Amino acid sequence: MIGQKTINSFFSPVCKKRTSKDLNENAEDAKEAKRKCDAVEPEPGPSGAALSPEQLERIARNKKVAQEKLCSGLTPPDMGESWGTALSAEFGKPYFKQLMKFVSEERERHTVTVYPTAEEVFTWTQTCDIQHVKVVILGQDPYHSPNQAHGLCFSVKKPVKPPPSLENMFKELASDIDGFKHPGHGDLTEWAKQGVLLLNAVLTVQAHKANSHKDKGWETFTDAVVQWLSKNLTGVVFMLWGSYAHKKGAAINQKRHHVLKAVHPSPLSAHRGFFGCKHFSKANEFLGNSGKSPIDWKAL
Repeated sequence: MIGQKTINSFFSPVCKKRTSKDLNENAEDAKEAKRKCDAVEPEPGPSGAALSPEQLERIARNKKVAQEKLCSGLTPPDMGESWGTALSAEFGKPYFKQLMKFVSEERERHTVTVYPTAEEVFTWTQTCDIQHVKVVILGQDPYHSPNQAHGLCFSVKKPVKPPPSLENMFKELASDIDGFKHPGHGDLTEWAKQGVLLLNAVLTVQAHKANSHKDKGWETFTDAVVQWLSKNLTGVVFMLWGSYAHKKGAAINQKRHHVLKAVHPSPLSAHRGFFGCKHFSKANEFLGNSGKSPIDWKAL
């Protein structure tokens, strides 16, 4: 899209273009990069005999690998540094490359709008370091109406009216947390800054087509996020609402973490167990027992 980076560009192994001034200033760096690439090529034998096709193929392959390592920026510029480091192993995997190609092609189609914007896909990594996550709330699919999705599950930016599921979350908060009042908006960024990871299983969607990017690879990537948190942190509270979230969180190590389950806050199911679940106060109780500061759920 015009004026917008494609998500695929986040992981492109192409070096940025440089001005003539940049090239002059970095001539020594360029020479060094070339030297490293050339270093993978074996010297011809003393006889000066021509290299075999197999040797030439190996040289070309090694040069390509070296150049990709030198030039590539695998971490998206809009992804938090600690997250990019922790999840770097995923970026070079075939499923992820195919996923990036798919989303890029979707954005380039004139008849399709993809939410959220490319710059907001990784909003969930920008508010706190991965090591500081305290609570995880799992969603399924980004909002697919205009001006809603911005990279945090259930959240919408001001002044967009909170969708029904979020309204039900506010109703439960009002009955669960003393002094909580409806904030008059649906932006949950202040929770995210405190260490509440608001993660959708699928991170992009076509406008007006729920689940249109389902089963394209995002689920594998967000599974890796959940697995990293489960393996590397302790005392995280996972809020799993609805059968989809229950299944996605099945591999969480419950000896290291706290898992809270309820039905989804959707109007279709909230009255069957979401209202009255008291997950927000329970989360703070668990955090306190783990020696962590509670979430100020009123800070919106």
